[in-house]
Amino acid sequence: MKGINYFGKWIRNGYDIFVNELKLIFTDAGVLIIFFVGGLLYPVLYNLIYMNGTVDEMPVAVIDRSSGSYSRRYLQKVDATRECEILCSCTSLEEARDLMQRQKVHGIIYIPADFDERLVRGEQGHVSTYADMSSFLYYKCLTMGTSLTMLDEMHEIQTERYTASGLDGQSADQLVRPVLSDEQIPYNRPFSYTIFFISAALLLVIQQTMFYGGSLLAGTLREQNRSFASMPSNLQGLGVGRVVLGRGAAYLAVYLVTGTLIALLIPRLFHLPQHAFWGDIMTLLVFYIIDCIFFTFTWSSLIWRRETVFVLFLSVSPICMFLTGFSWPTSAIPQFWQCVGYLFPSTFGCRAFINLNTAGCTLADIAPELRAMTVQTVIYYFLACVSVFVENKVIERKGN
Repeated sequence: MKGINYFGKWIRNGYDIFVNELKLIFTDAGVLIIFFVGGLLYPVLYNLIYMNGTVDEMPVAVIDRSSGSYSRRYLQKVDATRECEILCSCTSLEEARDLMQRQKVHGIIYIPADFDERLVRGEQGHVSTYADMSSFLYYKCLTMGTSLTMLDEMHEIQTERYTASGLDGQSADQLVRPVLSDEQIPYNRPFSYTIFFISAALLLVIQQTMFYGGSLLAGTLREQNRSFASMPSNLQGLGVGRVVLGRGAAYLAVYLVTGTLIALLIPRLFHLPQHAFWGDIMTLLVFYIIDCIFFTFTWSSLIWRRETVFVLFLSVSPICMFLTGFSWPTSAIPQFWQCVGYLFPSTFGCRAFINLNTAGCTLADIAPELRAMTVQTVIYYFLACVSVFVENKVIERKGN
């Protein structure tokens, strides 16, 4: 009977903490802006900025100093690519630079005078490119258009040389391309930057807005000497656990709504790939949100000033994004930074979401990421409890 009463009291205390936490969240304008306005506005803004995701027929200027058959053929192939359109031919680099400054073109291709001569002598020819870096997509288009054309031209020149030496066309082609390859890009056929970037950014927004909003609230209360660790005297025994779990339930209730909108509605609104069942995505969201909650509680214990959060915003977000591996192979990330990545739920959550939603994997395929988030959740839960316990003792000593 005593155990039943204690359990009932535990539930009532946890519920009171849950309700109190919701009141704190919905009465702090800054937290509301970060949780709801920021949490939903960032994904929309990202998609609007990169709505097309690709730049086709990007205008470029060329300076062909060689004016030979090889340079003309090369430029014709570049002009035929989806990425580039040769808008004009300039006589000098200064003229082409002026066109780029006036945004008439977004790239320059420079072919030196000895280009054809070097190729005729069997030497390496050089082509220089200059991209408008006001957008990464301009650089991508110019690089892809010229590089793919260069590879095709290289194969054609080699075939011509083998044919001139007496080999028939088929034998020459087998020497140039001993293994035929067919390039397939199943998960991002148009090379869209939106698909490439947004898939990782969506779940990172959940972690970052939760951490910044939770830390903002924690810092505000500590400035007012109203820390979460100031537990009432009636919370005896497992009072720390009640505080952590009661607060966590409030964040879970808020972010199940926000996370569902981010992970399910935003991709549908902007026609992003959705190759997973909604139930699998919701399962991932539950694992990820709970992990982010205890991550927030642990690290927000170090926040004692409200404005500290905004300093962290600029420094931490790019690091977390890079460590997800969306832009760089995880195997190529240095060991030190891989270890740093283990601290953040986004490292595993974003990878799991990309594999699940974009690549069409199943929950069994992302099981390693789910296990990693489970381990993080357990560790951060105990660390959050320890931080509340230690801070409570510090507050008690200051009071005495």
